[in-house]
Amino acid sequence: MSTIAAESAMSTFEIIKEIKITAPPEIVFESILAQLGPDCEMPGGEPFPMRLEAWPGGRWYRDLGNQTGHNWGHVQVIKPPTLLEICGPLFMSYAAVSHLQYRLTTDGKDTRLKFVHTALGLITPDHRDGVGEGWGYWLTKIREIAERRA
Repeated sequence: MSTIAAESAMSTFEIIKEIKITAPPEIVFESILAQLGPDCEMPGGEPFPMRLEAWPGGRWYRDLGNQTGHNWGHVQVIKPPTLLEICGPLFMSYAAVSHLQYRLTTDGKDTRLKFVHTALGLITPDHRDGVGEGWGYWLTKIREIAERRA
């Protein structure tokens, strides 16, 4: 038996955000790993603990216990303390792929974090429309973690 579904349109988006953080790159990089891992939280402060295996090919996933969870992606590039790239479906449980890039550069005594999220697929409007706000929140959390540690 076969089923024919209505044709869906492919869509893309790219989000670019840049923030300045008053902390050295080493601390900012560790703060990125913390926010993408055990210290992760969603807008509104809801804990959202993730696991990030910080090596090439390492998984980034939400572990819900009892061998359940959600694969968000895999580490494509990791060059501490200047670059982290992750590719995978992220929060989209459908035909989509994303690429995240966290690039750190020094700016005097501060660190500049440039974040880019590029995605392609059958992206739903609610994901496309809300993702910029969500990443803004996560970047603010990274700054808070880093500046607290500095």
